[in-house]
Amino acid sequence: MRRLPILKTKNKALLAGPFLVWTVAFIAIPLLMVIYYGFTGDDGSFTLENVKRILAPHYLKSLWLALLLSLVSTVACLVMSYPLAMILSKLKGNKSQLIVLIFIIPMWMNFLLRTMAWQTLLEKNGVINTVLRFLHLPTLRIINTPYAIILGMIYNFLPFMLLPIYNSLIKVDLSVIQAAEDLGANKFQTFTKVIFPLTLPGVISGITMVFVPAMTTFVLSDLLGGSKILLIGNVIEQQFKQVNNWHMGSGLSLVLMIFIAISMAIMNKYDKEGKGASF
Repeated sequence: MRRLPILKTKNKALLAGPFLVWTVAFIAIPLLMVIYYGFTGDDGSFTLENVKRILAPHYLKSLWLALLLSLVSTVACLVMSYPLAMILSKLKGNKSQLIVLIFIIPMWMNFLLRTMAWQTLLEKNGVINTVLRFLHLPTLRIINTPYAIILGMIYNFLPFMLLPIYNSLIKVDLSVIQAAEDLGANKFQTFTKVIFPLTLPGVISGITMVFVPAMTTFVLSDLLGGSKILLIGNVIEQQFKQVNNWHMGSGLSLVLMIFIAISMAIMNKYDKEGKGASF
């Protein structure tokens, strides 16, 4: 009888084996390689120059532009997602599930294809401008501008904000809201004092899931920005693929890891039970 717990422990270890191999091969080793190249020079000696190069004016400009566009797109996704999530959470039957499915369906398509579709829509002779000309309305000059990149970020990352917030809202106990109303709280007070604090883990998760990929993206700026607007992700891509300078690319990547670490720390602080991350 004593052997049974031991066998269960061994079975669990065996089941965890493939995941450990995957983690080591595709997460730990690549991360260690980035750290190694980021803190070494061409001769293999330790240096901080690769990380310090982020302070160069053109690199710093790309970093701040990426940060600005990411913040704008994250705020826009939050402003759009929260009211929609509240509406969906109040719908009965399968209506809410159908609408959520409509938002999820585009995610089944490749990220690159979705972005190229927006490129076709927004270009000078694209679908939108063709329709505007047919209606004798002014055409849009949005392609190859930061506005096109923000639009692409909102479109691609909006579901990642909507789903955690929606998941948090449907878990809110209606009796708590009714108790606040019985105690004399108006709708604004009920929202700010009861609903929003209870859904804060979902908000934090959504912000993290939108801000991090928006901060590191380079495909959106390549296609919708026409390679004229360089974000920090584009700079890193160029260092690896065009300049073939792995040391510089890794050093700049470490700077982005700082933002990711800060985002994860904030998420863990406000979402200790993981309530907002699951959907």
